[in-house]
Amino acid sequence: MQIVTVAKGPFEGQKPGTSGLRKKTRVFMEPGYLECFVQSVFNAIGGAKGKSFVVGGDGRYYNREAIQSILKMAAANGASHVIVGEGGLLSTPAVSNLIRQRGTDGGLVLSASHNPGGVDADFGIKYNIANGGPAPEHITAGIFEQTQSITSYATLEAGDVDLGTPGTSVLGDMTVEIVDPVADYLALMEKLFDFDRIAALFSSGFTMRFDAMHAVTGPYARAVLEERLGAPAGTVVNAVPSEDFGGGHPDPNPVWARDLMQEMMSDTAPDFGAASDGDGDRNMIVGRGIYVTPSDSLAVLAANAHLAPGYSAGLAGVARSMPTSGASDRVAEKLGIGSFETPTGWKFFGNLLDAGKVTLCGEESAGTGSDHVREKDGLWAVLLWLNILAVTERPVAQMLQDHWSEFGRNYYSRHDYEAVPAEAAQAVMDRVAGNLTGLPGTTSAGQTVSAADSFSYHDPVDGSVSENQGLRISFKDGGRAVLRLSGTGTEGATLRVYLEQYAGPDDDHGLDPEAALADVRAALLDITDLENLIGRTEPDVRT
Repeated sequence: MQIVTVAKGPFEGQKPGTSGLRKKTRVFMEPGYLECFVQSVFNAIGGAKGKSFVVGGDGRYYNREAIQSILKMAAANGASHVIVGEGGLLSTPAVSNLIRQRGTDGGLVLSASHNPGGVDADFGIKYNIANGGPAPEHITAGIFEQTQSITSYATLEAGDVDLGTPGTSVLGDMTVEIVDPVADYLALMEKLFDFDRIAALFSSGFTMRFDAMHAVTGPYARAVLEERLGAPAGTVVNAVPSEDFGGGHPDPNPVWARDLMQEMMSDTAPDFGAASDGDGDRNMIVGRGIYVTPSDSLAVLAANAHLAPGYSAGLAGVARSMPTSGASDRVAEKLGIGSFETPTGWKFFGNLLDAGKVTLCGEESAGTGSDHVREKDGLWAVLLWLNILAVTERPVAQMLQDHWSEFGRNYYSRHDYEAVPAEAAQAVMDRVAGNLTGLPGTTSAGQTVSAADSFSYHDPVDGSVSENQGLRISFKDGGRAVLRLSGTGTEGATLRVYLEQYAGPDDDHGLDPEAALADVRAALLDITDLENLIGRTEPDVRT
């Protein structure tokens, strides 16, 4: 074992991360930077001695080198066993599943999620706990505290481990097990869904396009959709993981998955379209000629999950992040099950899932999942949609129309203002926060504010409180606006604006979403003075 001393302060001035650490790749490549964070994780969890872990990532630039460093550090810190995906690849939901199935003490996920990859792009790392989910706030706070004073890390002077050959080897006193990254995940999916019925759907001539965006889901989607379910070869496109995601942006939304969107809106569109992100935990669902918002997707899945074998007994409850529309709340009310609103961040769903209070969860950022793991799961969401379509024999557009006719429609849109100077973004938040108590009233845009607050979450399981989780403004006619500063970027700040307008079951459901949301947007701009404060009139991404 070797103890490497570092200059104090590699994390000086950095704020605690809510979902691990994300920085530019070249920052992670600086001597000791990655290692100090990993050592801080080990220190914060009471050491690694005798513990077992899962390690894997999305294959972005520096993934393999980082894994080699982590393995040597784990061995030097006394870990007993580490499971690694072949080639260093494991999707985030696959990591969660392996932690749970193999009973490890936790895992390290190497990814910057939907952010671009490459030597001049982004890299990230986060720690998942023994339930398979992201570390809760008390652990992330402990990790951050360790980073503020760390001066050394332990490593092993040894050669690299062969990540490309499945099997077990020894590194110091620690065993390293290289596993097929897909096998255990596929076995889990077979338990949840009626694969025979989905296979029959494809045999009937049903067509699909899945865009893996040159990211980690490619091998999973090919193994499940094409090899196991019999979808025609070529159903999965951009299926080979790339260190820079083919030069693209692996975020499954209509902007970055524009080729898929154009195909799905064309006269020759397949029946069903889907995409997943860099580490495989997000999804986009598209029907022929129609895009499904993440909020609508969660609601439709909640209303129809019982059609899949894994959920045939019904749902315990449904949870959504606060910025996600209230569409799933109406489904939960009709089903007579619990409905929960949490801050953004999958870790907030963990307690609810572990306590059996909910079965399905969803976030506004295209993340959907269930109690099968403790992460959102892009391919799982696609398979649940396929199972539902196979049983109902209805196209996606009809599924949505029928759902809106029963529950009403929550028109919804997210506007992302990316790389905004931090001071300008904070000025927008401060302006609204400073006026919250005076907001109820009528804006110059003609909207009447019925309520406004800074969202605080009181965990019903452990009693913890998470404050300042976003600003909510509700309007009397069923409209709502939400503002959040996101921590997923690596430059400046990302200001996210969420707009929502409810139309009842008997109202018009055929409006253009941006037109339906025009009054809410005008009211928000009036309240925030956003355009003047950040110097922009349009968002970078509108979904």
